[in-house]
Amino acid sequence: MEKIPSAAPPAVSRHPAGPISAEEQYVTFTVGSEEYGVNILSVREIRGWTIETKLPNMPDYVRGVVNLRGIIIPIFDLRARFGGGRTEVTKRHVVVVLQVGERTRGVLVDAISDILTVAHDAVRPPPDIDGGLIEQQYLSGLVIAENRMVTLLDVTRLFAGDAVEELSSNHIQIPHQALA
Repeated sequence: MEKIPSAAPPAVSRHPAGPISAEEQYVTFTVGSEEYGVNILSVREIRGWTIETKLPNMPDYVRGVVNLRGIIIPIFDLRARFGGGRTEVTKRHVVVVLQVGERTRGVLVDAISDILTVAHDAVRPPPDIDGGLIEQQYLSGLVIAENRMVTLLDVTRLFAGDAVEELSSNHIQIPHQALA
């Protein structure tokens, strides 16, 4: 009996794969009608929305800070960061806590979508365009998953030069009573 070769695995899978170096996993989430993804290795946790402590003189996209088990983390509103206006927060919104180098950051998103396993060759480079809703410098690529486009974000570039980084580098202390 002749053996029939099996079909090649899909470039994007919704199921976690084994330790294959030719693939990476991404946590995907929505902001408005757009879907974004970040490498799962940078995701520390996903939390429900909690009230933030506002800091003075911050850009609109910096919501404030929260106390995460003794660690003070800044919360960034991705909708505002990408020029879509400030998010009107509801109980359904979530914060994706990211490890960015030595720093921990939180991003406010509408909802978590999925965990995608993506083959490296399925990631397409961002198109060469001027302007748009999201600055191209934050993108690490685009991937098509089940007939939808997912924009992959480079979290290191997303937070490079941000206002909270400036606060940290100037060693400005945030009073503990403001964080309670």
